[in-house]
Amino acid sequence: MSPVPAEPAHGSASAPTPGLRLTLSRELAESTAAVLRVVSDPTRLQILGILRASPDGAARVSDLTRALGLRQPTVSHHVKVMREAGILNRRPEGREVWYAIDPARLDAVGDLLR
Repeated sequence: MSPVPAEPAHGSASAPTPGLRLTLSRELAESTAAVLRVVSDPTRLQILGILRASPDGAARVSDLTRALGLRQPTVSHHVKVMREAGILNRRPEGREVWYAIDPARLDAVGDLLR
């Protein structure tokens, strides 16, 4: 019995499917995926929601701790992860440190929270 020749796969590089087009560059897809990995944690989503809804767009870890009902080390860990990912900015004022969503990421974060 001879093998049956395989049909070309749909959407292969040599024969694109009519009507389909790339809407997201690889760079943008990778950047978005990185943000999604960071904010996929429920506590981090809550922190972003609190910051986005706060009157001046910023809060201290102590504020977040009270609002979330979590311990300070837990909240500090989540804030650190988001800072390292470039989602949050840190603004020291005297002995206090305020955290806010990076303005460059605000629209992207807002879209995730809608």
